Amino acid sequence: MNRSATAALEWAMDEETVTAAVGQFLRNISFNAQRELERVVRSALESGQLRNGETLTTAVTLSNSQVDLDVTIFSKIEL
Repeated sequence: MNRSATAALEWAMDEETVTAAVGQFLRNISFNAQRELERVVRSALESGQLRNGETLTTAVTLSNSQVDLDVTIFSKIEL
């Protein structure tokens, strides 16, 4: 195998590794975030703090100082 083919194969393996690692992180975050959001929303509905039909604007911040990541993503939760 020549150098360019070897480099291309190594790059593809690195891409697969990154994709798998980021995917695992996001699955973990998604599961935990959903559980926490459901818990607090149910509690707020039961206490009367929230009502069915309300919309919550919610944010998630991804941060990591090692790679200079600081992104906040906003979305709405319609009850």
